[in-house]
Amino acid sequence: MELKKYKKGEVIFRQGDAGNSMFDIHWGRIGVYSNYGTEREKLLTVLESGAFLGEMGMIDHAPRSATAVAMENGTTVAEITEEGLGELFRESPAKVLLIMQQLSARLRKLTNDYMDACQTASGLVKVEEHETMDAETLTEIRNRVEHYAEELAGAADFA
Repeated sequence: MELKKYKKGEVIFRQGDAGNSMFDIHWGRIGVYSNYGTEREKLLTVLESGAFLGEMGMIDHAPRSATAVAMENGTTVAEITEEGLGELFRESPAKVLLIMQQLSARLRKLTNDYMDACQTASGLVKVEEHETMDAETLTEIRNRVEHYAEELAGAADFA
């Protein structure tokens, strides 16, 4: 595993890039964005030392779903290739377990967000059935649906 240092604002990988490796954050913070650099830019999460990102893209060879940007000077990550992951299995099973725990936590959060979105949609259908929706309720439902849509769009992968 090769350690790489990044300056604040430096892009580690871009949305749409090939997902052929993952990253282990050794120091610093990384912002994960959808639509980075556009008017639709959205910060999905901030990951810190001890976190991993990009593992799903590496596993399923899908393009990156988001852009990762260093948020501090000296942000240090180890890039792990598929071969490097095999080495981790042999040499550091505890680290592999940590990766699996983080994936599980992300999946659990995504599932909870999905359930919340379904409940919100269900509430919307019930309100529409009664056709008695005031502007405040409509705004609240619209805001929640937009929030869940954004969360679900980036929550599963983190690139």
